[in-house]
Amino acid sequence: MGFLKKLFRKGQKHYPEFWSVYQNAFERQQAHDLNAIRFVVFDTETTGLDIEKDRILSIGALSLQNESIAVKQSFEVFLYQHFYHADNIAIHGILEEESKPRITELEALCLFLNFIENAILVAHHAGFDRAMINQALKRHGLPKLKNKFLDTSTLYKQTLIDSPLLQRQEHYALDDLAEKFDITTVDRHTALGDAYITAIAFLNILGKLKGKRGFSVKKLLN
Repeated sequence: MGFLKKLFRKGQKHYPEFWSVYQNAFERQQAHDLNAIRFVVFDTETTGLDIEKDRILSIGALSLQNESIAVKQSFEVFLYQHFYHADNIAIHGILEEESKPRITELEALCLFLNFIENAILVAHHAGFDRAMINQALKRHGLPKLKNKFLDTSTLYKQTLIDSPLLQRQEHYALDDLAEKFDITTVDRHTALGDAYITAIAFLNILGKLKGKRGFSVKKLLN
């Protein structure tokens, strides 16, 4: 028996302490009351749209609880990266020579996981941001994110009236939601700026969904 235990331990992967802390956060039971649930709305700015080849330039995030933004709980990091697409730099304005404090990708992941803990993550077209974070984790030999995700693009469609007279778009850009909910876009195409726009849109969407028959937290999170 002792031999088997030793053999099992030998095959176990040893992850950094910050991953263990993050993983332990999921031992806490998630709240069932919408006002008690902590959401983290986040955005990544990247060198491009190729999940495997492109890299994260910055991550911005905001904490939401009790259906309001916790203004003192914001997160923003800029990463050292040496791979750029000139056209994307023009959009994001994140130049390598800019005098912003920068950290390594592993440091950024450590800080991000420490910030999000076991929160429900919210993003616009969340699949891309989740994939970019997961790919970065993979590069450092770490597992994928454990958090549940909500996509504001998908949620917004659920607020629309189901009528043959109204033609839904297949995809709704963040600018579409900003226009719909009259959200300022001054800091558009910065990670924290886009996270803010997404957060305001999410709160508006939540308000509409709560007014629909059959709404429940369970349905929202599933």
